[in-house]
Amino acid sequence: MPVVARARAMRKRMSPPEARLWVALRRLRARGYHFRRQHPMFGFYPDFVCLDRRLIVEVDGSGHDVRVEQDRRRDAAFAQQGFTTLRYAATSIRDNLDGVVEGILVQLEAAAPTRPLRGPPPRGGEGER
Repeated sequence: MPVVARARAMRKRMSPPEARLWVALRRLRARGYHFRRQHPMFGFYPDFVCLDRRLIVEVDGSGHDVRVEQDRRRDAAFAQQGFTTLRYAATSIRDNLDGVVEGILVQLEAAAPTRPLRGPPPRGGEGER
């Protein structure tokens, strides 16, 4: 299955905790934080990613208990590219969504924004006088 088609299929079958967190993350757009769902990156499909702040948010269900080593390697691959990964248990999202979102906000505010992916590069010599 092509990469984009797989990402679209994954978006359509989000788990209930992922869907609940997605609704909360979309509200953060008003504060300038834009998240993408199951965005293809480096051969992986993270649950949510804020490219501007290089932050990945993963929702871990019960299946992740047996995938600890795979998750560790995946997080290391993202870290090599400058991304921070936050992992939250599905039960945390169910029981404490406000606390989860607050933890994500703390990380977003601490991260320095990267240069926009689109748009012209800065003009040469700008700011030098």
